[in-house]
Parts: sequence; structure tokens; C-alpha cells
Amino acid sequence: MNKTVLRKYARLIAACGANVQKGQEVFVVAGLDQPEFVYMVVDECYKLGASRVVVDWDYQPLEKLHVRHQSLKALSELTDWQEARWKHYVDRLPCRIYLDSDDPDGLKGINQKKMAQARQRRYPLIKGYRDQMENKYQWCIAAVPGAAWAKKLFPHLSKHQAVEALWQAILATSRVDDDPVAAWEAHNRSLGGHCARLNALGIDKLHYTAGNGTDLTVGMIPQAEFKGGGDRTLSGVFFNPNIPTEECFISPMRGVAEGIVHASKPLSHNGQLIDRFWIRFHEGKAVEWHADVNEEGLTHIITMDEGSAYLGECALVPYDSPISNSGLLFYNTLFDENAACHLALGMGFADTIRGFEEMSLEECRALGVNDSMMHVDFMIGTADMAIDAITRDGRTVPVFRNGNWAL
Repeated sequence: MNKTVLRKYARLIAACGANVQKGQEVFVVAGLDQPEFVYMVVDECYKLGASRVVVDWDYQPLEKLHVRHQSLKALSELTDWQEARWKHYVDRLPCRIYLDSDDPDGLKGINQKKMAQARQRRYPLIKGYRDQMENKYQWCIAAVPGAAWAKKLFPHLSKHQAVEALWQAILATSRVDDDPVAAWEAHNRSLGGHCARLNALGIDKLHYTAGNGTDLTVGMIPQAEFKGGGDRTLSGVFFNPNIPTEECFISPMRGVAEGIVHASKPLSHNGQLIDRFWIRFHEGKAVEWHADVNEEGLTHIITMDEGSAYLGECALVPYDSPISNSGLLFYNTLFDENAACHLALGMGFADTIRGFEEMSLEECRALGVNDSMMHVDFMIGTADMAIDAITRDGRTVPVFRNGNWAL
């Protein structure tokens, strides 16, 4: 891949994605697949004035090894040095950059029950730190090709050719053109326009239907609003948390969802694929579900804690979007969720509440924003999906028809 183009992408992630501020620390999480590109991202962070950049390398085979050999107690505990790091995060509020290149099947065969139990026990130990940081720091998730991931998408190509093809797909859908920053500014304005039209409706409920059997009604929080594209920290720093993104999203009312929804794409979660699944909701809670592929993994998501069985996000994405039009199934939620309307099980977003800046997390959650250790997006959008908004003044307004905007 052309190094000049990759340098533009690295600059986009550091300057437009995380928007690193002068004197700020940056923590980068990356796999071992593209060290030269990680170097570029770190270099761009320093050019923006970062005081320190720390790279945490990630390697799926090591995670499998840890789960196999460590005791449940060892996997679950928060050691002194780990706790000191969380305290450092709270005190310094560093930027976080995640460069995802994981193999969609990279944790296949792992002890799912043991891994889930460890996370359940560990979460209460870190929740207080996470809550203290909520909406206070910039973060950005972007992607680089891993060889195993690339071969999953392009099995007919050689490893080198597959990685090159995946690079091209990532850069195209991430709007890395002659001037990526200008392209993202225009994209954010477009998403903002969609959100403004949705917020003007006064939506009480969204009703989803599709030919695959989806028939689901989800309630909205009166004080919530749709958001899309870039975001701001509580101190006012603008950043783009997801590169790419095509969604207008909102946190729904916890406890108000009725009906059944069918997934339209496979879900890659924790290095394992879950496919051909459906979930039925009653009084907001997932009460019945089935997956043809990896039902155990779906069950672990839904039963991880009390909040993981409730919805934390409703996101609207037109079927006629750049990622969908690429014709690729990425087997990666960052991309696949931006090719189709999706929902998320688990944690909702407090910053979708109007005036959240003047409220505590507890106050936002009391209004109906779901709380959970999980936030797992799954894709539901189809070419024939219809979505109606039932407004608070009793109107029914078409929002989507045939998978695309009808507003």
C-alpha cells in the first residue's frame, strides 16, 4: 500500500479521530499485524504535541493461552499495577486509539464460560474508574488489515494480495481521499442533518419490520436525542470515535421493547462468530433467543449481567451506504454495523440525553439509559426494512422504506 496514503490515514486517526491535544497522553491498542502503520500513528500523535504515547500490543493466541492456563481467580483479579493504571487513566484522561486487525475466528475454541465468568467478576472492580472517565476523554476505533482477517474476506487471493485488498476497502470506506479531513467535515454535516430531522419529530417509539420476520417496537426516552458522526468531551474537545461511521444513533428507554428481531449479518464477538440468530423481547428484556451458529456465545452476551439483556442503542444506517455498497461482509462490527441498521445489547450512552453535561450518570440512567458491562452491536438492517416513528403527538411517520431513508 502506498505510504503517502497510509500517512494520510494515520493523520486522520490522530488529528480528526482522537484529536490529540498538545500535552495530552495517548494510549494505543494494536495487534502485531501492521507495526509500520502503528509507528505512523504514534508519530502523528507526537506531531500534534502528545506528551507521551504508549502502545499496548494485542495478540489473540496469547489471550487463548491465558484463559487456558490461568485460574479463574487470577483472570478475575485486578492487580495492584493494573489498578494503578486505571487510577492514572482517571487522573490524566489520556486519548485512547484502538487499531483493530483481529481475526474474526481468532478465539475459536476458547473456554467461553471461563472467560465470561472472569469478566463478570472483574467488571465491578473497574466500573468505578470507567464511570469517572465517562464522556471526559477522546477515543477512536479504526482498523488495519490482519492477514487472517484479510484471508477471511478474500480467500481466493494470496495472503499479500488479500491484505492489499483489505487495505483498499478500509481506506475507501474510511473516506481517505485527497483531503480526508475535509471529507469527514462534510460527512459530519450530513449526519448532523439526518439527526436534526429525526429529533424534530418527537419520537415516542420506533417500529421495525422486515421480510425475514423482524417485527419489533422500541420505546424512546423523551429527553434523548439522535447523534451521529463526531462527539465532544465534557471539556468541549471534538473527536470522531469511529472511523468509519454511517449511523444516527440513540439510547432507547430501558424496559420498553416488544417483539422479535432477526440478525441480518454474522456477529464477530470476542474472536468468535455468531450467525443466523434472532432475539425476542418482552417488556424491554431479551426473553428468548436462538442462533444456528454459536448459540452459547449469544447466551453469554445476553446473560452477562442484568443490563446485558436490555437494549442500549438503536442505530439507523441506510442500506445504500458506502460499506453496504462495497458488497463486502467484513466480519467486523466496526464496518458491518455501518452497513446496516443495528441494535446494541447492554450499556446505553448517557450523552444522548439532552443536557447530560449538567447531570450525573445516575440521573441519566434514572431517565432510562441502560447500564451494563456489555455493549454489543448486532446488525438487523435489510434491503426491505421499514421503520416507522410513532410520535408523542400520535402521528406515524415513515423513517425508512426499502432499507433507506424515507424522511
